[in-house]
Amino acid sequence: MTPLRIPVAIASLAFFSLFLSGCKASDVSLEPGQQRVSVRVSAVTGGESRDMPLRFSGIVRATQRATLTFQISGTLKERAVELGQKVQAGEVLARVYNPALEPARDSARARLEELTTGYEQAKREWERSSQLHQRGVVSEQTLEQIAARRDSLNASVATARAGLTEASQMLEESTLRAPFSGRVEALLVEQDEFVVAGQPVMRLSSPEGREVEVRVPAHLLSHVRLQQTLPVWSVQDRHQPPQTGSVVEIAQAGGIRGELHPVLVSLPANTLEPGEPVEVGITPELEAALTVPLLSVIRNAEGTSVFRVRDNIARRVSVNVDRVVGERVVIKSGDLSPGDQVVYAGMTRLADGDAVEVR
Repeated sequence: MTPLRIPVAIASLAFFSLFLSGCKASDVSLEPGQQRVSVRVSAVTGGESRDMPLRFSGIVRATQRATLTFQISGTLKERAVELGQKVQAGEVLARVYNPALEPARDSARARLEELTTGYEQAKREWERSSQLHQRGVVSEQTLEQIAARRDSLNASVATARAGLTEASQMLEESTLRAPFSGRVEALLVEQDEFVVAGQPVMRLSSPEGREVEVRVPAHLLSHVRLQQTLPVWSVQDRHQPPQTGSVVEIAQAGGIRGELHPVLVSLPANTLEPGEPVEVGITPELEAALTVPLLSVIRNAEGTSVFRVRDNIARRVSVNVDRVVGERVVIKSGDLSPGDQVVYAGMTRLADGDAVEVR
């Protein structure tokens, strides 16, 4: 080697050594032997009220409806209507025959006439005896006996009159009339069948209004109020836009755990037909809360926490879990804010203060 080449080689070696030392000095974030942990992150959401729409099933029914019964027993001798027929208020729908009704009424009428005649006679006798008593012909005791008989017959007349009224009403009960104008929804008894008192005979509904009853958990009752509007979807045609119903009745929460409580919703006229299955939407208003992925929450002896990533460094942050909503968890924490990035994958190799690489 010539003397000129030796200084050149020494200078090249010194430059290469300085280059390597400069590269190591630039990587100040990692200690010797430390590697970045590969993780996946998701943003903290919330900070404002969130709505979670819930749907409850129900069947449309007429607002005014009635199951009609006879108040007496008898044989159904006449049914003047057919299924689906429209009727007017007061129209005769059916009649039952009870062989004891008419004789009972006639007997009550005859008894009333008999007692009325006896009372009138006793009244005239008391008037004559009263005049004779004034002239000293009839004693005071006799006059009192005649007056007592008159008063007794008067009371019997009142009792007989009430009996005739009852017998006439019982006979009137053998005729079933429409309590309101509507349509015959169901026929439950055939002609010539024996009907007992209180047995359902037919159902009547009015076309004037529609309603649907849904049953909801007790904790949702505080999220509905009277006259509140709710969306109502038809199950048979889900492409149809929802109708707008109005809450008209809200049940009182009971003490039975897990019991569902009815909420009655009035529907607009000429929209949904009785018997049609629908879904009513109730949107509870939730308090402002933060949510993180369910997989991001770590439980250990110190409690629950998550790893927040800032500037590629993971730091453990303590949180309090409120409830699980789907794949996310509602939490309470004074150290997290909406938009913070929390780790939900790769936490098994992660410690507080580790450098991370977000995939």
